[in-house]
Amino acid sequence: MGKKLRPPQRQPRQPGLEAEMKPRPSPERARQDDRLEGKAAIITGGDSGIGRAVAIAFAQAGADVAVIYLDEHQDAEETASRVEQHGRRCLLLAGDVREDDFCRTAVKRAVAELGRLDILVNNAAVQFPQEDFTAIDNDQLENTFRTNIFSYFYMTRAALAHLREGAAIVNTTSVTAYRGSAHLVDYAATKGAIVGFTRALSKNLLPRGIRVNAVAPGPVWTPLIAASFEPDYVAQFGGHVPMERAAEPEEIAPSYVFLASDDASFMTGQVLHPNGGEVVGS
Repeated sequence: MGKKLRPPQRQPRQPGLEAEMKPRPSPERARQDDRLEGKAAIITGGDSGIGRAVAIAFAQAGADVAVIYLDEHQDAEETASRVEQHGRRCLLLAGDVREDDFCRTAVKRAVAELGRLDILVNNAAVQFPQEDFTAIDNDQLENTFRTNIFSYFYMTRAALAHLREGAAIVNTTSVTAYRGSAHLVDYAATKGAIVGFTRALSKNLLPRGIRVNAVAPGPVWTPLIAASFEPDYVAQFGGHVPMERAAEPEEIAPSYVFLASDDASFMTGQVLHPNGGEVVGS
């Protein structure tokens, strides 16, 4: 397979712009099915990276989608265009998922526009590498937790007023929740919290017939990488895993389609691990 190297690059702010990445991530494979036919989904962080790939894959499976993103309007418009090429609707909602009021408003708008809500994908995230643990100040700590785990609570609470029996929630955690990361301690801590959130929420919602699962990707070529790390690190990103490369977002999206569909009707409280061959604990 060999290492898949990329040119050194760095973006000035998070979450980063897919439009400025070299090479651009690949968000789509040629596939079409009806596993999500007639359903409606909300995807946070859906403008680029894994979120974009999931939005496109959901559309290919028959779902309309509402994409929630911060302010990366160019990326979001491209995602909407790709979704609409598959004959599905894409509602774009810009705002800050760190704020409970925005999350409530976004869910209400999505349901009003799409007419229903069947799937919630909690995916938005930030990461701020720090080699020195003591350099993680209170502002960074709060920002990371508000974005990466508080927003999952906010979005889920708002969505539950509209999710019915048979609905699905899919959360994005990370391989770092299982193996740790010396330079992403606060990020890894939030991703571990998402695993606990997924398992506990699945039990809480079981009587309502709502399934809750998660995906824990390994290294994936997304704008967050180019906006987080120094150029030389970006150039070698993903080379440490057994498959010696980072995934393309299109390789991660099928896990979300599966968990959102009736194919996973006997799965709840579980985590899928598309991570390039890393062996992790349960």
